[in-house]
Amino acid sequence: MKIKNLYTPFEISLLEADNYIVQQHKNTYFEMVYILEGKGIQIINSHSLDYSPNKLFLLFPQDTHGFEIKETTRFFFLRFNESYLKTQSKEWLQKLEYIFHNHDHLPGCILKNVDDKQLIRALVEALLREQNREGVYQAEVLQQLLNTIITIAARNIALIHTAENYRPIQTLSVLGYVHQHIYSPETLKIEKFAAYFNISPNYMSEYFKRQTGESLQQYVNNYKVLLIENRLLSTSYRLSEIAAEFGLTDVSHLNKFFKKHKGISPSEFRKNQNK
Repeated sequence: MKIKNLYTPFEISLLEADNYIVQQHKNTYFEMVYILEGKGIQIINSHSLDYSPNKLFLLFPQDTHGFEIKETTRFFFLRFNESYLKTQSKEWLQKLEYIFHNHDHLPGCILKNVDDKQLIRALVEALLREQNREGVYQAEVLQQLLNTIITIAARNIALIHTAENYRPIQTLSVLGYVHQHIYSPETLKIEKFAAYFNISPNYMSEYFKRQTGESLQQYVNNYKVLLIENRLLSTSYRLSEIAAEFGLTDVSHLNKFFKKHKGISPSEFRKNQNK
């Protein structure tokens, strides 16, 4: 299977294709695909679903994906890799993580707000125009438009999870709460967690472990370690900044927490991965 790489922080492209199969492949970067015109089938990790105009798809590194084109299709591709994250604010990075760690990787449009479909189209068209325009601050404008698209995607995924909270408690909504509040340790205490879902703390603990195979604290710690790893690999944040972001008292606390779960210090981890 073909593997595709991206050699710039981000890339914007337009593809018009007719009556052929875009072979399944894997990327080493993140990708959003917006359908401007056309119809066909989107395939992600062996799942298939029809696509049509004004649909936005979210693809992850190592997802296997492709398209079967039934009618001439204009695809808009927005791609970015980890180096792009280094240029962004901490707040924006957290929005990005909320998308990537909450989404279910199944095929289908992530836009649940009908009005946002036209908003995304307007932003896509603006990106394409700006890409072909030479002038001062072009890169800055492109990045602002790109980030707006990602933020709208985050808003729509948040809408999906909000809707789930009105149904009987489900694993995804419980995990979504963890993902959304990982930067606020106080909100992840079992009492506040249970109060949010309006159930007893004892039942919350039992339900969480039954559904995930881990206790709430184990899951929170494992998820926090994963995000800290991303910070160490994808950003140039100082250890003191990372500690503060995740509610750890200082660098010593960060070192102790990370070493307990990974067996090495954050500095050693960053150094080893950057060799």
